[in-house]
Amino acid sequence: MVSEHKIELIYDSDCPNVDAARTQLRLALSEANLGLPWQEWCTDDPLIPPHALGYGSPTVLVDGRDVAGSKADLKVRACRVYAGNEGLSRVPSVKSIVAALRSA
Repeated sequence: MVSEHKIELIYDSDCPNVDAARTQLRLALSEANLGLPWQEWCTDDPLIPPHALGYGSPTVLVDGRDVAGSKADLKVRACRVYAGNEGLSRVPSVKSIVAALRSA
């Protein structure tokens, strides 16, 4: 059984991929049989917590860890590209989100 997790979606206000990332997150939570809410952080928000800075957009964190294994880099502000078995994607895969939920 998967316990409760802190899930966060980090994105830039002009990110064209944030809606697709939300969809992937919903699908992953459904696959993991979780109805957990998540917190969203827009990088333009002056109240964004320090731990959510330095990630490309969109990024999904589970318990403070990027589902793709990347580390924050405060010098980076860019769109993300995710590598997977199906090639490159602009959003994290459902599989990577579910794996992060199960391993956290």
